[in-house]
Amino acid sequence: MFTLVRTAALAAAFGAAAAATATPFDVRYESEAAGLQNTTATFTVGGVERFETPSLGTGEAFATDFGTAGKINGVYTNVQINSVDQYGGAGGTGQYAVSFERNGSYSLDLATTIRGGVNYFGFWLSALDAGNQVAFFSKGRKLFTFSPSDVIAAVNSHPNPAAYYGNPNAAFAGQDRGEPFIFLNFFSKDRPFDKVVFSEKNSGGGYESDNHTVGHFLTEGTGTGVPLSPASFRGAVPEPATWAMMVAGFALVGATVRRRRMTVVAA
Repeated sequence: MFTLVRTAALAAAFGAAAAATATPFDVRYESEAAGLQNTTATFTVGGVERFETPSLGTGEAFATDFGTAGKINGVYTNVQINSVDQYGGAGGTGQYAVSFERNGSYSLDLATTIRGGVNYFGFWLSALDAGNQVAFFSKGRKLFTFSPSDVIAAVNSHPNPAAYYGNPNAAFAGQDRGEPFIFLNFFSKDRPFDKVVFSEKNSGGGYESDNHTVGHFLTEGTGTGVPLSPASFRGAVPEPATWAMMVAGFALVGATVRRRRMTVVAA
């Protein structure tokens, strides 16, 4: 009995260690004050795309350096650009990015000359619905997928969740009260990423966002951490070190089971 318990404990321990290695993202929403539409994180190099210059319409493609003087460059593909309305547009002015299921996902490809690469992405996520998803990639390998239910649960656990629902900008104040409007931060603790893909999985919803911020972070600011569910890491490919740890763990568990069987047979 003791051997079986020890075997299960070993398997759980190695499984947890592997999961920890494969889940290196820290997600935080800006909670210092309701209505924040920019990050409180700090950077060695960082910049913001506000979508003020691209043409309005669907299927747009354009390049940006996020105001970093070429230190970080990005290319958006297949994005829809809308004028400000009750669903999006930071500050209640200008333009914003949106995706609908019928139009497919849009992507942001990143390149940089800064040391350590891009390991931070943040955006003002307006009119958040259960179909808003964003995935992060490094050299074609998926690292992490944002699960909207995790953020909705985190906001709802705030002492005053109602403050985060509805458009906070004066021109549209209080409109769309059924959905959160928050600034969301993604910090990659393990490795930089070079591609971000935005998808709307709810046929009745839109994926509205603005103030896309990228950089190499110094501090994570004052945001509140979002507990992440296993769904956020479904489909992510483990690092080679994670595979090695898992193989070693399973080998140890297998050896323990074999020794127990041999002991039983000998007895």
